[in-house]
Amino acid sequence: MLQTLRNAWKIPDLRRRMLFTLMMLVVFRFGAHVPVPYLSSEAMQAFLGQGTDLFSLFDVFTGGAFSNATVMAMGVSPYINASIIVQLLTVAIPALERMAKEGLEGRKKLNKITRYLGIALAFIQGAGLYVTLYNMGSAIINPSVLTFFTIVLTFTAGTAFIIWLGELITEKGLGNGVSMIIFAGIVSRIPTAAYNLYNQKLGSGITAGGLVFVAAVLIVAIAAITFVVFFSDAERRIPVQYAKRVVGRKMYGGQSTNIPIKVAAGGVMPIIFASSIMAFPATIVRLLTGGNMPTSPNIGYYILGCLSAGFASEWWTSVVYAVIYALLILFFTYFYSSIQFNPIELANNMKKSGGYIPGIRPGRPTSEYIQKISSRLNLVGAFFLAVIAILPVIVGAVFNIASLQIGGTSLLIMEGVALETVRQIESQMTMRHYRGFLE
Repeated sequence: MLQTLRNAWKIPDLRRRMLFTLMMLVVFRFGAHVPVPYLSSEAMQAFLGQGTDLFSLFDVFTGGAFSNATVMAMGVSPYINASIIVQLLTVAIPALERMAKEGLEGRKKLNKITRYLGIALAFIQGAGLYVTLYNMGSAIINPSVLTFFTIVLTFTAGTAFIIWLGELITEKGLGNGVSMIIFAGIVSRIPTAAYNLYNQKLGSGITAGGLVFVAAVLIVAIAAITFVVFFSDAERRIPVQYAKRVVGRKMYGGQSTNIPIKVAAGGVMPIIFASSIMAFPATIVRLLTGGNMPTSPNIGYYILGCLSAGFASEWWTSVVYAVIYALLILFFTYFYSSIQFNPIELANNMKKSGGYIPGIRPGRPTSEYIQKISSRLNLVGAFFLAVIAILPVIVGAVFNIASLQIGGTSLLIMEGVALETVRQIESQMTMRHYRGFLE
């Protein structure tokens, strides 16, 4: 990867794109420190507490902009929610499905719908956040109608500005703009997370237990990164043979190719869905109680302990949390795969093109064969995602850490964005080499 970046830096066009991307990310980080009027950052940090709900997840993705009560507090989460909604509606609404199949113009229209829907969701989420902070009593300074519109419109404008920055990076920079912004937000939290872990284990002095903890964290981090890179590129290639056919005076077909099916076809989406649902109960309790979470060991305390990582001190609550989390990841892996991958449509397209899988009859047997392989790969992919997601929970339970700010979701996002950006740089370098050869 370093060699690829070094070679890309030598090409003027790619160097300009790299510098432009870096400059836009600096602008994003600058905006993450611009405060919102009439909002107390101290109350926001107290509101986050242990980090067991959706607001803490927002804070990680925004690089601390949420806890600091800044303009970028909502981040790109409204845009991501809008993208998920549009993807689901594309399957259910025929008009959107036809629009998605229109090529570049159709994608532009869908992107426009997603953009406006994301801004609308930002306003709704900002209004909900204002009501929540207003119930706390100390977060809003001089609450009034004017204060409401000032804070909510500032949040909405910050999200719209981030969406614009992401589109600029996609068009004039490197990689996917929204993904790069999320990547920058997560990376910016690494020094804070490392400092917090240092204070918990080595802040009072260097001990044998603290050194063992540091060594264990480094080993787990390296193993997790290696594991993620290996499984992200893993795929099953189904061989496909195309029969020869004569059209006019020319003969077509007779070629051998394959259908690559990734093990982690859903990417990070199943783990995001699962973590959002697991954080939902703690979020509801925080909204209804104004930030006052239960501390005495009662039924509500244990229920939240089983649904929120690190909330309760009992070890068995972490085990129950891990099991429920893994089952949700398994469910959403199959659910997301069923939306993104259609074996029946793939088999019909192969049949129309004269393609077949050796030893498998075209049509329904082919679709059933592909579905069986996809189901097995989904099981392996779900197990992989569950291991990555639960690993921080296990580390936190073993070493008695209240909350790990950089978890499995963050690790998957950082790895995915980094690999995809490097692949895009390599493809652009290859394209320029071919262009020079043709000239």
